Amino acid sequence: MSTLPPLPAEAEPDDTPPERPQGRAAARLLPPTRLTGPIPWVIAILIALVVIATAGGLALRNLATAASTGLSSAVSVQVIEPNPDLRGARSAEAVRTLTAIPGVSAVRVVPEAELVAMLEPWLGEGARSGDVPIPALIDVELAGSAGPPEIARIEAALAAKVPGARVDAQGDFLRPVNDALAALQWLALGLVLLVALATAAAVWLAARNAFAAARETVEIMHLLGASGRQIAAVFLRDVLREAAAGALLGAGLGLAAVWLLGQQFAALGSGMVSGGGLMLADWLVIATVPLAGVLLALVTARITIALALKDML
Repeated sequence: MSTLPPLPAEAEPDDTPPERPQGRAAARLLPPTRLTGPIPWVIAILIALVVIATAGGLALRNLATAASTGLSSAVSVQVIEPNPDLRGARSAEAVRTLTAIPGVSAVRVVPEAELVAMLEPWLGEGARSGDVPIPALIDVELAGSAGPPEIARIEAALAAKVPGARVDAQGDFLRPVNDALAALQWLALGLVLLVALATAAAVWLAARNAFAAARETVEIMHLLGASGRQIAAVFLRDVLREAAAGALLGAGLGLAAVWLLGQQFAALGSGMVSGGGLMLADWLVIATVPLAGVLLALVTARITIALALKDML
């Protein structure tokens, strides 16, 4: 007697959760291009502007420092006397008095021919005719800085022996220039902050648009078990790629513009302008600009995607 085959056992329900899409598999679920459009080019332009503004601010700082350092210990003494013979005698007495003052490292009488050459563009032939009395000028170099106490001490020493002597710290003549340079530095810093804000806004808009375009796919990924961190990582991978490309391009454009500007200023042949060059530490600061731009883009995109996922999930 034949036996019937046993009936198949009833299949037990599978409670194992669906496998979460990982890595490249999750990336393939989303559209291949998400941050499309001019975003990399926008980032490149903004990074180039930041590089130029940063280089300009650092160069202005170096220029102000070089100018202040070169004149911080310099003092000018004018012997004002219409009589040429008496002016020469008082000038010699001023040199002897200045040399004897402690803290004075060098004293130099500016030749009259040099003074005439400096004044001729403003006075014309009158500077050479002798009709205009030109004060005797003495350059004094101090061992320390030419502060108000040092100026007062020199004035007191000259008052008794050289009537009509006027003492001025050469650094005072550059104070308006230093104030203008400081204002330009603050302007450069403000420009950097504004461009950083514009970069964050551009990435925020691009990330929101990319997320909105892939919203249905993101919902499917979530139903399949993908976590919010995995979904955000897929978007951030593209943000990193496109932000890095834009930052590198912008850094190249900005450095080229800085080099061209440096060549133009170097052609002026001014010692003061040459003191405003960029040092090694300044170039290191400039090199951090594209890195900071990429980091700003990643942080902005991460926050944007996190907020969008929170609203959706």
